[in-house]
Amino acid sequence: MLAFFILPDLPMTYQNTLDYLFAHLPMYHRVGAQAYKANLDNTVALCKMLGNPQESFRTVHVAGTNGKGSVSHMLASILQAAGYKTGLYTSPHLKDFRERIRVNGKMITKQAVTRFMDRYREESEAIKPSFFELTVGMAFDYFRQQQVEIAVIEVGLGGRLDSTNIITPVVSVITNISFDHMQLLGNSLREIAAEKAGIIKPGVPVVVGETQEEVATVFSEKAAGCFSEILFADRRYRAEIQPQEHSSVGNFIILDIYRDNALFAGHLESPLTGLYQRKNIVTVMAACDILNNSGYNLSLPVLRNGIRNVVVSTGLSGRWQILSLEPLTICDTGHNESGLREVLAQIALTLHKELHIVFGVVNDKHLAPILRLLPKNAAYYFCKPDIPRGLEAGELRQQALAEGLRGDCFSSVAKAMEVAREHAAAGDLVFVGGSTFVVAEVV
Repeated sequence: MLAFFILPDLPMTYQNTLDYLFAHLPMYHRVGAQAYKANLDNTVALCKMLGNPQESFRTVHVAGTNGKGSVSHMLASILQAAGYKTGLYTSPHLKDFRERIRVNGKMITKQAVTRFMDRYREESEAIKPSFFELTVGMAFDYFRQQQVEIAVIEVGLGGRLDSTNIITPVVSVITNISFDHMQLLGNSLREIAAEKAGIIKPGVPVVVGETQEEVATVFSEKAAGCFSEILFADRRYRAEIQPQEHSSVGNFIILDIYRDNALFAGHLESPLTGLYQRKNIVTVMAACDILNNSGYNLSLPVLRNGIRNVVVSTGLSGRWQILSLEPLTICDTGHNESGLREVLAQIALTLHKELHIVFGVVNDKHLAPILRLLPKNAAYYFCKPDIPRGLEAGELRQQALAEGLRGDCFSSVAKAMEVAREHAAAGDLVFVGGSTFVVAEVV
């Protein structure tokens, strides 16, 4: 049984509130499957205790294997640009717990986190929520307090059984399907898609970002069963990066957006310079179509403004983020087969001489398919992200050697990056990635 005990007779400070959340509540992103609850009972009970705050505002629900964080941030930025008071719930955080809960881009205050736990800790202990379940309740409660008009809610893991799946949104969004978290979601793409499709609600329109032949019918059949309109974004929109702006080390990429094969938005600027973002922008455009049909006013100038300012207005980081120019050092949170394929394609298009890769992963990752994707002509700096779920650098190196990759082990992500940058000559590229938690230590 978990111990739920911390300073029972004294008001919490912000720091011991965090200590309580991290140390006493099971947290999937730190400890893995033991924190995963295969039902929504705790979340339902917790939100009932809070007076069902999720019923006080409208929502957009975003699931998918890759891109759901970027899509969530872009949608929130667009809604803010249109003048709506907008909540944003995402996970995991990179640096600060409060990144998970934002209103108009501003993180929840330390005082609000502490007040929530002071008020509800004793009652919540009877429910025994996970870290994620309690955080979802905190977000919903804060959004109600702040009187947000709409909140963009990112799914944590899967969809059907995710704690966020007690909302009835204006639109459900599913970005794409790839292999990740198979021990919980299934060993085939169709099984994983069925879990993601669990966010589709009766009568609620759904946007699917990518048409993937193997799983498209999973979504179509679920939508039909729910009498829900379904829109495959890439059947209506496409995004083309302007060739003269095809540098991946600039401040912006420039895209032309086509709707039904006609130019819809020319010269659209995005500070998210990952080439894979063209897929996410298409998904965002389709979701905005549904929102406009639901009474929102998201004009083309608003779309442009929201996407151009997404980093400033929401604090998004870690997506093909340039850390320094000398030597060129870039990080990205892509961490599964599909995500890493996109990242490696962009590395290949980025001018460089030698490639140095600082690489760390979590210990429940199915590694062989990922390691086989990585270039054998790079120098590797293996490290362990500083979480209990991190895979030891020595074990990672051993598995990498079996796939023909060569490199050394380091005691920390920081040390690995320091040595990689020392070894990098002029014109070389240092890439940092493999896990969100590796990137969290360098941004």
